[in-house]
Amino acid sequence: MNRVLNIAVIGFGRMGKIYAQAIDEMDGACLYAVATMALASEGDLVADYDVPHVFDNAEEAFAIDAVDAVVIATPTSTHCRLVLDAAAAGKAIFCEKPMALSLNDSRRMIEAVEDAGVPFQIGFMRRYDPSYVEAKALIEAGTIGRPVTFKGIGRDPFCPRPEFADPAHSGGLIIDMGIHDMDLARWLMNAEVERVTAEGTTMVCADLKAVGDLDNAVVNLRFENGAIGNVEVSRNAFYGYDIRTEVLGSKAAVRVGGDELGPRLLLLPNGESDGDGSYLLQRFGTAYREQMHDFVSCVREDRPPRCTGADALAAFEISLAASYAAQTGEPVTLNAVRSGWTPSTNSTR
Repeated sequence: MNRVLNIAVIGFGRMGKIYAQAIDEMDGACLYAVATMALASEGDLVADYDVPHVFDNAEEAFAIDAVDAVVIATPTSTHCRLVLDAAAAGKAIFCEKPMALSLNDSRRMIEAVEDAGVPFQIGFMRRYDPSYVEAKALIEAGTIGRPVTFKGIGRDPFCPRPEFADPAHSGGLIIDMGIHDMDLARWLMNAEVERVTAEGTTMVCADLKAVGDLDNAVVNLRFENGAIGNVEVSRNAFYGYDIRTEVLGSKAAVRVGGDELGPRLLLLPNGESDGDGSYLLQRFGTAYREQMHDFVSCVREDRPPRCTGADALAAFEISLAASYAAQTGEPVTLNAVRSGWTPSTNSTR
């Protein structure tokens, strides 16, 4: 495909705006349509981005023959239906993580895009961050030896609104936030997880109790090759957005993140995090732009994306198992989750 790729962004909240900005600044792609029910002013959107088409539903965007690809940035609970409809319309698809809220829906989505023969990429933007790309290259080059332990820390700088955190729509803390670290774990360690244990609590963001979500959780991972890992996720790092990763190998280690916090002993609230998404762009602005560039390149060059539906399913399985482990306080195997076990069943884990 040599011409400009026409892209429709579905959903225009925090993530939709990040992707729209990236597309708007990109050569070889055009922000051709936006579909959102939360638009305050259609005129403002057209003026800010020069969008030819603005709709209040995704179906109208999917129906435009000139739309080559769609970016789905709506709540996770809507992803499955939108991906199925986009695939049926023959559109290339970029979908925010998590892919879906159930294994059945995730599998249906993968099957639908395979049947339709359309590109399908999932938004794990950390794979495009220069520091993580370098860490991956060092690990694959054997610089640290054999990866032995993984450590991931993901801390958001404010308590989210309950309606945003509601597990019925987002998947909850471990699935919505922790899935980034689960993806990094299997990507950097080059190994699959076989078993998890987890603990979760709600001690700071009291409003989340009304929707049954956590504000802090710790997950331990056991990989199939014998390696181990630990992931910590939090909603209350009021001192700032704190993303750190470390892989310890048999000869050395790689570490990503933490430097931006500076050599401080006491991390005090900075009063700057209001949930507008600016903290995401400060840390991962380059990653978001590179991710969207790669999606456009994949579609135009007809090559597979760096992060596929299969990758998203694998990360979701780990996150789902960890969510179940936090509920039960007991170890949960990935095989049990894949076979349909849930905390409400009596089958063996």
